[in-house]
Amino acid sequence: MRKLTLLTLGLVAGAALVCADGPGRAGKEAPKPLFRDPVHDGAADPVLVWNRGERRWFMFYTNRRANVPDTPNVTWVHGTRIGIAESVDGVIWRYRGTASIPYGKEDYTHWAPDVFESDGTYHMFLSIVPGIFPNWDAPREIIHLTSKDLLNWRFDGKVDLESDRVIDATVIRLPGGAWRMWYKNERDKTPLYYADSSDLKTWKVRGPAIRDRSGEGPKVFRWKDRCWMIADVWQGLGVYRSAECETWTRQERNLLVEPGKLPTDRARGAHPDIVVSGDR
Repeated sequence: MRKLTLLTLGLVAGAALVCADGPGRAGKEAPKPLFRDPVHDGAADPVLVWNRGERRWFMFYTNRRANVPDTPNVTWVHGTRIGIAESVDGVIWRYRGTASIPYGKEDYTHWAPDVFESDGTYHMFLSIVPGIFPNWDAPREIIHLTSKDLLNWRFDGKVDLESDRVIDATVIRLPGGAWRMWYKNERDKTPLYYADSSDLKTWKVRGPAIRDRSGEGPKVFRWKDRCWMIADVWQGLGVYRSAECETWTRQERNLLVEPGKLPTDRARGAHPDIVVSGDR
C-alpha cells in the first residue's frame, strides 16, 4: 500500500519546492515563501499549468486584499481577480499580472481556479462570488472559461451543479475519456461532491465523494496507477487514494498539520496544488 507522505508543491506562501533536473539529479531548493503577490500580498489557492507557447510555468492563484486597510470581517478576501505568476524552472516566480476574465461586474470576486490543457485548449473552472460580502453567507457559482494563451479567456458558461453555493473545482479526465469534477457544496454537511461530464459543458451530479469529514479545496490527480485526492480538511491536508476515482480510502495521517515557524508560515497546510512529472 502506497502512502503519500511528501508534498512536492503546497501552499503559495508556505511550502518549499524541490525542483530536480532529472531522475536522481540534485534539484534547486525554492525560497520560502515561494511567492508573494506584490499588489495585495494575499496569494492563495494555487494551480500550476505549463504554458507551451511561452515555455514556462504559469501559476494562477486567488488574491486577497491582505494589505488593504478598512476591510472589516471577511471583506478582505473578496473583490479581486485571479493573479498570475510565471517561472521557467518552478523555483523562482515573478508576478505577471491578472487573468483577463470577461465575466460579472467590477466588484465580483474570483476564487480558486483550476486550469488544465486538453487538445490544444486551456480550460479554467473558476469560483465566482457576485460582489464583496462581510460574511461567508453569499451565493457562489462555478463557471467554465477557455483560452489559447492562458492570458485572455472566453466565458463558456455556468456549471449547473444543482446548488447555489459551490466552489473549489478540480477536474480530471477518466481513463474512458469522460470528465469528473470534485468541488465543495456548501449546502451539504458533507461538502465534497463530484459530478461527471462527457463534454465539459453538461454535468451530472453524483453526490458526496467522501463522507468521513468536511473539507474544501480538493485536488485530484493520477499517480502510480491510482487516483489521489488531497483536500483541505482544516486540520492540515487529508489524503485519499482510489483505484477508480470513486471509492476512496483515507490515509491515517494528514499532511502539514503543524504550522511552520517562519513569520510567513504560521498556519497549517491549506488549499494545495499537485504537479505530477513522470513518476514523481
